[in-house]
Parts: sequence; C-alpha cells; structure tokens
Amino acid sequence: MISALADIAEVRMGYSFRSRLEADALGDVAVIQMKDIDDANLLHPEGLVRVQMPDLKDRHLVQAGDLLFRSRGVTNSAALVGGGLGRAVLAAPMLLIRPQTDVVEPAYLQWFINHPSTQATLAAQAAGTSVKMIGKGALDQLEVVLPALEKQRRIVEVAQLASREAALLEELRGRRKSLLEGILLRSAEETP
Repeated sequence: MISALADIAEVRMGYSFRSRLEADALGDVAVIQMKDIDDANLLHPEGLVRVQMPDLKDRHLVQAGDLLFRSRGVTNSAALVGGGLGRAVLAAPMLLIRPQTDVVEPAYLQWFINHPSTQATLAAQAAGTSVKMIGKGALDQLEVVLPALEKQRRIVEVAQLASREAALLEELRGRRKSLLEGILLRSAEETP
C-alpha cells in the first residue's frame, strides 16, 4: 500500500522564535535545533538549550515517537525522538512529523524517509538557489510505501542490525590498522 505522508502523519512547522534564543539553565523547556542532530540522525538531548516559555501550549511540545525533519541544508533526513526528553520544543525551520502509530511505526517512517531513494525524491522537490529547502507541502505529498505493521517492525530490526554490523566492521578495521601499524613500528625499531 502507498499513502501520502499527510494521510499517515501530522506534519507541522517547528516553533518560530521571534527573537534570538535567551538561554536559561533553569528554563522549563528545552529547544531542539538542527545542530542537536548528528550525521547519523541521532538527537543529542544533553546539549539542548533551555529557555523559559511559561505560555507554551502543549500542542507545541515534542513527544516520544515524533520525527524531527531537517527541512533545510544538504541533508534532509529525520531523527526519531526517544523517551525521557521532558518538555521540549522543535525550532523552525525544522518540521515535526507525528506518525499515526496505528498505521505506521515511527522507526519505520524514519528509515523510509532516510532511505537513499526517498532522499533522492526529496532532493528533486527541494527549492532554493543557495540553501535548498523541503517545504511542508512537498513533505505532505511524499508517497510512503506502507507494508503491514509487523513487516515494518521486521524491516526496522534488520536495518538496525545492518547499521550495527557496519559500525562493528568499521571499529574492527580501525583496530586492525592500529595493530598492524604497531607491529610494523616494532619491526622497524628492532636492531638487525
């Protein structure tokens, strides 16, 4: 089955701050910005700026299972929000995607959006000359391949295992290189 993203998730703009963020270590709300998401699409909540926002409505708060979409720049990928974040708001120009979990697994939707073929589709939709941007309308119309929930879970599980395998192979490659360099250095230092 194929569905438009707008039919299986709510897509909305991040909160638009009217002025520069005034950081407050005792602030009641954490602000998620593009810089808080790394190249592996992981959110780093430990570095979030905190602000005072006593009048913030609950509808602006980020929830576990939401996706944070980078709408501007070279990478237009999504990060998945885990639990334990507390009160947090997503700053514009990022887009918040809140999946309907009865039809789509949030982790599957993240995988689908970040898949190279979907990224190519989004890149073709990007507007702008120097800084490319994916608008809410283009994201709403994105066609999402939607297998049954159980199959979505299996796809996510296999994708996570493949990602873990790649990380382990990279770590092994680094250790092997260090070991070989150490052996060669000791060999060079030995007297004939």
